[in-house]
Amino acid sequence: MKKVSKILVLMLAVALAVSATACTVVQRGGNNPEQYSAKSDIKVGFIYIGSTSDKGYTYAHDQGAIYMQKELGLSDDQVIKKENVPEDGACEAAIKELIEAGCKIIFGTSFGYMNYMDELSKEYPDVIFSHCSGFKSNDTNFNNYFGRIYQARYLSGIAAGLKTKTNKIGYVGAYKIPEVVGGCDAFALGVQSVNPKAQVLFVETQTWYNPDLERKAAISLLDKGCDVIAQHQDTAMPQKAAEERGVWGVGYNADMTEEAPKAHLTAPIWNWGVYYKEAVQKVIDGTWKSENYFDGMKEGLVDISPLSANVAEGTQQKIDEARAKIISGEFDVFDGPIKDNTGKERVAKGSRLTDGEITSIDWFVENVKVQ
Repeated sequence: MKKVSKILVLMLAVALAVSATACTVVQRGGNNPEQYSAKSDIKVGFIYIGSTSDKGYTYAHDQGAIYMQKELGLSDDQVIKKENVPEDGACEAAIKELIEAGCKIIFGTSFGYMNYMDELSKEYPDVIFSHCSGFKSNDTNFNNYFGRIYQARYLSGIAAGLKTKTNKIGYVGAYKIPEVVGGCDAFALGVQSVNPKAQVLFVETQTWYNPDLERKAAISLLDKGCDVIAQHQDTAMPQKAAEERGVWGVGYNADMTEEAPKAHLTAPIWNWGVYYKEAVQKVIDGTWKSENYFDGMKEGLVDISPLSANVAEGTQQKIDEARAKIISGEFDVFDGPIKDNTGKERVAKGSRLTDGEITSIDWFVENVKVQ
């Protein structure tokens, strides 16, 4: 009997050890949402403001999603996408559909999704909510992600400043919010670095995605003598408008050379796959934490598309020089002295704006003229 008892005790100890190990796997996320150890268990959701065929903003995010899926070896049924979701109650409905489908991490790719994700993160604590370009988050299951796209915008401004002949460069912007204003400022500073005489004319469309309005805004700038059109919009329509007038353009989000081959110079672009792969891998590993993400050119999150044959001679050299200084830390876009367009000094000589200050900018630099 003693021998049998010893065997039973040993079996019980092994069982308890296995049980404890299993509990450790489940609990390894700590206070974070439940996270999986098996890659085959995860489902990932994406909510897009536009169509993946827009060749701009949504297209860029979707390319990042495709990259993440391929790199992590996920099947098609593990990645669920909702396209053309407006920034209203439809966003909440789309999120709930993704949750019901089993998604454990959901990426919301438009600013206006922020409040919906914030509220739903409280209702669904076991789901991870990751929001692009916003400022809200919590310490458990809701973070935000963006990056130093202003670095790439500065480089694209160099291409525009070297190309213009009229010294009037148009900028079609969605809204006068920090993301757009700061981006325009970075572009204008790039222009100024190679062409102090050039002005950047800014026009607001009050929409992220409206091909017709984007086109009309670009035409209004072309009518004022602008011979380069830059943009902070979701589609390539401003580039197409520039091409139709026989002038030049700087796109956004993706390489728009195919859309306007005779006009396009380059574009600030996002490599969203860098973040998506990292975030989803952490969920799989059980190491995801609610930390806001903000990287830049050095990490490969942002860059510019390859320069087209339309750029002015010497553009590649100037851009390469500036890129090297930005990556090394020797120089950053918002290094002083910088004045706004009222003449007020905003950044003193020897000073540098922080990421937080840059993402809160509500003033235009001195060579920007708001239309």
